[in-house]
Amino acid sequence: MNYLNLFKIALKAIYNNKTRSLLTMLGIIIGIASVIAMLGFGQGTQEQITNEISSMGSNMIMINPGGERRAGQRMDASSMQTLKMEDYEAIRNECDHVSYVSPSVSSSGQLVAGNNNYPSSVTGCSEDYLKIRQLAMAEGEMFTEQDVKTAAKVVVLGKTIVDNLFPYEDPIGKSIRVNQIPFQVVGVLESKGTNSMGMDQDEIVLAPFTTVMKRMLSQSHLQGIQASALTEADTDAAMKEIEEVLRRNHRLKEGDENNFTMNSMQEIMETMNTVTGMLTMLLAAIAGISLVVGGIGIMNIMYVSVTERTKEIGLRMSVGARGIDILSQFLIEAVLICLTGGIIGIILGYGLGALVSMLSEQVSVSISGSSVILSFSVCVLIGMFFGWYPAKKAANLDPIEALRYE
Repeated sequence: MNYLNLFKIALKAIYNNKTRSLLTMLGIIIGIASVIAMLGFGQGTQEQITNEISSMGSNMIMINPGGERRAGQRMDASSMQTLKMEDYEAIRNECDHVSYVSPSVSSSGQLVAGNNNYPSSVTGCSEDYLKIRQLAMAEGEMFTEQDVKTAAKVVVLGKTIVDNLFPYEDPIGKSIRVNQIPFQVVGVLESKGTNSMGMDQDEIVLAPFTTVMKRMLSQSHLQGIQASALTEADTDAAMKEIEEVLRRNHRLKEGDENNFTMNSMQEIMETMNTVTGMLTMLLAAIAGISLVVGGIGIMNIMYVSVTERTKEIGLRMSVGARGIDILSQFLIEAVLICLTGGIIGIILGYGLGALVSMLSEQVSVSISGSSVILSFSVCVLIGMFFGWYPAKKAANLDPIEALRYE
């Protein structure tokens, strides 16, 4: 018998037992749909994280005070005053792989404009902050270097702040009070919305760092420094330059620990992708358990099928069918059941992904061609693995005993 005839016989056997075949496929359908949905969710999450980090500045470097030991105890980094204006100026003037750099200080308080108020924090920075964080102006303009030098009382607001303080009017030129200190609004940032972590990126208030340090915090040290490498490829070189400059400024000897910490967005991206990748594989593995259950179901049904068709097998073998023909017949039948269930599962997986994406703006599902190819491959392997033993049993039947089977 040729394989075309074997294929037709397998199709006819599946068609004659439609309900049983559908129930057999159910485990495969659920397993494939779950695996594709989980892989799509993981891939979509990774892409979303990558896009969000890129929108924040993929070549951004964050420098913060580092904890140091005093009397044998490590101090809290937030209480340290290891970053100074001299560090910011040295990085700006001496690091060739750094394109932009900005100090970073922050003070929280109640924002008041007329009868409206809103609790938030004010971030003190330089005019380079927009380029580092890849922010853009929607109205007005960013404060200038002259505003920084004179510690001018000017602010740039995010959309959330504007909506709460100036819901029905243009904020440009208006005044707000931050902890009783008046500031003039000179610009409004373009909206960036909420990120995947649920953080509102438009709840932001920017002011010259000198203003925040002198008028709000009354301090001379920096809470942090943010820099931007020339390109993503230059990030490591920029971090090395910054480390050398800061160690020299802080008079650290060889062998001394850094009293500052540095992190790049690339490191954060790699860490997040590793975590989401591991989580995706774990979820896919859990979903894949149903594939094994479905495969066991196929094996059981094929055993039943061999038992029911023992006489048919004996008759075919008595008129010349070889063991390989019987083996191929039942193996093809098992693979067809798996592939049909796999196709339905893939369609269902796509549907689940589309439904989740439609119902939730925060969840992104991206189904790649590789996951579909993987699903088809798994279907074939499951069909061959779990269908082989029943098929082998059918091929090894004695024709005479099979014909006499009741």
